[in-house]
Amino acid sequence: MKAERIRRYVAGVLTGLSLTITVPAQANSLADALVGAYGHSGLIDQNRALLRAADEDVAIAASQLRLIVNWAANLTRQLGDSRTSQTNGASRSIAQTSVSASITASLQLFDGGADRTRVDAQEEVVLATRAALINVEQQVLLRAAAAYFNVLRQQEFVALSQHNLRLLQQEERAAQDRFEVGEVTRTDVALAQAAVANARANLARSQANLIQAQAEYTSVVGRQPGRLAGLPRLPRVQTNVPRAQSVAVRNHPDIIQAQRQVAAQDLLLRASGLDMLPTVSVTGRLSVSDQFDNLNSTDSASVELGVQGPIYQGGRLYATERKALANAQAARGNLHNVRHTVQQDVVNAIADLQAASASLTASERQIRAARVAFEGIREEATLGARTTLDVLDAEQDLLDAETNRISAQADQYIAAYQVLESMGLLTAAQLKLPVQLYDPREYYNLMKTAPTKLSKQGRQLDKVLEALTRE
Repeated sequence: MKAERIRRYVAGVLTGLSLTITVPAQANSLADALVGAYGHSGLIDQNRALLRAADEDVAIAASQLRLIVNWAANLTRQLGDSRTSQTNGASRSIAQTSVSASITASLQLFDGGADRTRVDAQEEVVLATRAALINVEQQVLLRAAAAYFNVLRQQEFVALSQHNLRLLQQEERAAQDRFEVGEVTRTDVALAQAAVANARANLARSQANLIQAQAEYTSVVGRQPGRLAGLPRLPRVQTNVPRAQSVAVRNHPDIIQAQRQVAAQDLLLRASGLDMLPTVSVTGRLSVSDQFDNLNSTDSASVELGVQGPIYQGGRLYATERKALANAQAARGNLHNVRHTVQQDVVNAIADLQAASASLTASERQIRAARVAFEGIREEATLGARTTLDVLDAEQDLLDAETNRISAQADQYIAAYQVLESMGLLTAAQLKLPVQLYDPREYYNLMKTAPTKLSKQGRQLDKVLEALTRE
């Protein structure tokens, strides 16, 4: 009877520690989580709006190169009396009402290319902002992947803790039975009871950690995780550090953003130097005026060609140029730092992946050894060669080994996606997610010519903005 009870107990331990989560037919997969995060993220929406704002800066800068047309209207009522020698000192009213209106059109013909250079600089800012949007997308998808694997991790921890508690409760009952027949002492019963209490505490901690992991998943993905589809196939990633760094330097959005910022600052530096050149502009004016009291009216038109340039402005122009030079130097320093940071992130991500893989292999070996040790110690305890404490210690070693395996497996998957992110490859397009990809060029192409509100292109732009507002 005693040997049969031991065999059932050991079989229960081995079955419990090799358990897998039963997955329903409609379980949420990792791809579901990534798609949900891509569509749910307010951070992505925020940066898309910031990109559209940067797009508009191009139109604002380009407007300085175009014909500027303004209108003006004035209504004047003059009151008072006049005394002159011609009226022999008599008072004469000079009250009159006049109205005037004018239309002025001006076009800058030459400014040395300063405004055109500023347009080019704003276009570089747009490209930098697009890269920033891609980086935000990577961060969102990496967070979603980590949330998915952490929920899986905590679900397995809870299941493992629940099974361990049931086994220890069986051990507690067995110790109590053996105490009643005089095979063990009260100390053995107390040790079993302490182990059960510790298992309950571990289960409570595991359940709390699962609740937190589920809350993180819900925050990122926008819905409760429910039951997950388990581990997908591990993505194939580059583990050769120099090759991975080469890809990252070419593709990572942080690098692209910093490069575009350097280009933008160089163009602004050039524009600040061109501001010291003269400008040539042409202005046309059409005006009409009418005095209602004496029925006098005037119609006039004029065309003016003007040339102007700075002589002295209190040192503002030179200070502006020096400031632009400092900003350009700062942008180059930032590019240097970003390049090294990206390269270091690649090293860190690959090192984490290799460490997690090695830990997973070691924990699997540890599990096999711990199972053999537990089974042997449990058999020896039935012969009186081992104590209850030895059995509990062996069981704890087996539980720790299984826990290490679960953590190492989750860490391995998270590290693999971190490698993709460090190389600039963790995007919806690269992962081929089934989502409607956001094309930043669509809005830019509609507004880059700064269409008027009443034009055909302006009406198309309004429709796009209305659709974005509804989203």
